Amino acid sequence: MLKITYLSHSAFLFDDGTTRLVIDPFLTNNPNAPVKADDVQVNYVILTHAHGDHLGDALAIAKKNKATVIAVNELANYAASKGVNAHNMHIGGGFNFPFGRVKFTIAHHGSSTPEGEYMGEPAGVVITMGGKSVYHAGDTGLFMDMKLIGAVTPLDAALLPIGDNFTMGIDDAVRASDMLNAKLTIPMHYNTWPVIEADPEEFAQKTRDRGMDVRVMKFGESITL
Repeated sequence: MLKITYLSHSAFLFDDGTTRLVIDPFLTNNPNAPVKADDVQVNYVILTHAHGDHLGDALAIAKKNKATVIAVNELANYAASKGVNAHNMHIGGGFNFPFGRVKFTIAHHGSSTPEGEYMGEPAGVVITMGGKSVYHAGDTGLFMDMKLIGAVTPLDAALLPIGDNFTMGIDDAVRASDMLNAKLTIPMHYNTWPVIEADPEEFAQKTRDRGMDVRVMKFGESITL
């Protein structure tokens, strides 16, 4: 069993009943965030890259909860330099944690802190937890290796950006859904600002037209896989 809560933008909370983790917790200064950073209680924080709308409140949440930050090497080192526990990984590598397995994948994007400091390569991440496997694409454009991601790890859910401009838009995200072949696809990274306005229902209909299951989650909504 895995409970997933959508915290808006690209932020999700995973809970298997024993362990809780948050991904890309951009909450403060996020107009759509349904909770405050102080309300987030987790054991782990996973980061796909260091842009401000993904790094967000990660360090504050990690410090408050004595949680471990899981990220690619450069970003994990940065987190550790700020006084939090960190587990260094990199793209293509996986690690078995007490709650399950984390594996980082490629993502076509960038990664630097809000101050402009380079933080290594951006990533997507496949999380196996509570007997379920979920792919969080991070910020990325479409790439053919998405087909390999779904082939190597049969996915119960895929979390895909649809906001265009900085990431895939709707049509490319539909193609990504097709390649990943997850049991369920959930759109993310849209409608936080005008530049990434997108209609998730359009994405949902186009995805369903290809015979795939999709769920548009409301901000703050939870589902159980």
